[in-house]
Amino acid sequence: MTNANLTAGPIQRVSMVSTGSVSIHPEHVAATRKPLYWWLFTSRRWTAPLPINVYVVEHREGLVLFDTGQDRASVTDPGYFPGGITGVMYDRLARFEIAPEQTLTARLAAIGHDIRDVRIAVLSHLHQDHIGGLRELAHAEIVVSGREWDSLAEPLPELRGLLRSHIDVPGLRWRRVDHEPLADPSIAPFASGHDLFGDGSLVLLPTPGHTPGSLSMLVRGPGRAPLLMVGDVTYDTRLLEAGHVPGVGDKGELADTTRLINELRTRHPGLAVLAAHDPGAASALTSGRRWSVDNGAHASG
Repeated sequence: MTNANLTAGPIQRVSMVSTGSVSIHPEHVAATRKPLYWWLFTSRRWTAPLPINVYVVEHREGLVLFDTGQDRASVTDPGYFPGGITGVMYDRLARFEIAPEQTLTARLAAIGHDIRDVRIAVLSHLHQDHIGGLRELAHAEIVVSGREWDSLAEPLPELRGLLRSHIDVPGLRWRRVDHEPLADPSIAPFASGHDLFGDGSLVLLPTPGHTPGSLSMLVRGPGRAPLLMVGDVTYDTRLLEAGHVPGVGDKGELADTTRLINELRTRHPGLAVLAAHDPGAASALTSGRRWSVDNGAHASG
């Protein structure tokens, strides 16, 4: 595929960067019969470090991010997380490693983008490892589902993984989107969504379960296999394909969302599902008729 083919549509390139790594418990990756708070406080096992992926879409309307990674302050600032039992929960939930060169600004610069070039950042949901770059994006528009934003006002946000002081940052320009019916049979079995630029190239789809307002982004262009960026709907696309859901979230909603995504995969055999922490995401992005990728070592599309 030549660059001319790539630029025939509104999207020129899709890349991926990682703002550090995270280790979580295996019960987090794949649900078990154990109750959440039981395994969270008793499990002694941790996964190998997983990436914290941010997807970068070069669209003719401007640079678009899907998620913004983890804030390095979370490993350098002792006051980043709440104290007390809530802080213990965050200690037990995940272990992060973020080097100085792994900030969002630095990772974008490493693939040739100035952070000031970002026009829109779409957030799959509002957990800490997806909102970490917000303070670097005061110039951009931040897109989140209306349902996810509303969840900030519900009781005990910190116990649900929502650190309001790091989300509702003064000066940010938020755009809350609600999914509306779309007369687009190619997104079936999904029946609603939000067409980000109105050209069908970036369509936000409701994928609740990990959180009530989680969304995914379908990326499409001529001559290229479609991509579906799913946040934390899964941590391993092989588990998603087998119908297994993660251990955090509403398991019924996660099962419904997993079924819809797998049906979409069946209708579009080349579709690549790209999760936020899947080590296989880079190869999924580059294989077949896909897009460019740059996760530190550039590979052209």
